[in-house]
Amino acid sequence: QPIVSVESGKLAGFEALIRWKHPELGLVSPAEFIPIAEENGQIIKIGNFVLDEACRQLRIWQNSFSEDLPLTMSVNVSTKQLLRKQLLTEVLEVFEKYEISPGQIKLEITESVVVENSDSVMLILKHFRAMGVKISMDDFGTGYSSLSYLHKLPINTLKIDRSFVNQMTEETEGAEIVKTIVLLTKTLNLDTIAEGIETEQQLQILKDLGCEYGQGYYFSKPLDVDDATNFIKDSYPISPNQIPEVLNENYPI
Repeated sequence: QPIVSVESGKLAGFEALIRWKHPELGLVSPAEFIPIAEENGQIIKIGNFVLDEACRQLRIWQNSFSEDLPLTMSVNVSTKQLLRKQLLTEVLEVFEKYEISPGQIKLEITESVVVENSDSVMLILKHFRAMGVKISMDDFGTGYSSLSYLHKLPINTLKIDRSFVNQMTEETEGAEIVKTIVLLTKTLNLDTIAEGIETEQQLQILKDLGCEYGQGYYFSKPLDVDDATNFIKDSYPISPNQIPEVLNENYPI
């Protein structure tokens, strides 16, 4: 799903989302199968698959458009992934495999992951930040939201949960919460991404508050690769002769 600049509407990156195309059940939401995968350990393979696909696709777009394409790719990371010692090595291997700059990848974590495993998670996040990888805290405001640890975390971005954005009008409690989060991020020198933007009114309030980025159906639903590629073309128009006829064979679609 595209992530765009609230101020300009320009594409800033994508969040990699996964769906399960079941032969009998059809398209299954991650809300249904991810908790099961967490329990049975399959989340490790799923997480590795998503990271690999996200980096592979980013490399394809860079080959197709420009090496300097100013896009980030956000990838969700589960608790079990973060607590594995091999994760750093696995992420580095994927970066090397597709020649991806660490600064183009954002790893998204949740508040509960940090609070429940603070020491071990803090250490690995610091390693990722030292590598240049960006860290986002997802669904901020729905969990513990403890300021006692927030300023210590090596994170770049807070994502405002859609539940606050959905309730947001100029004079509601939801708007006050969003305003507080945006002010907090500015104090901590962090970026803010608002999730679940669906209306012009929500966008305007977020713009007035100074929220930097947003995602939601107002801009675009989650897209498949072809539609996401067209979204990039619309955001960064280029002439046909800038697109190579054949992509690098090392990165086939």
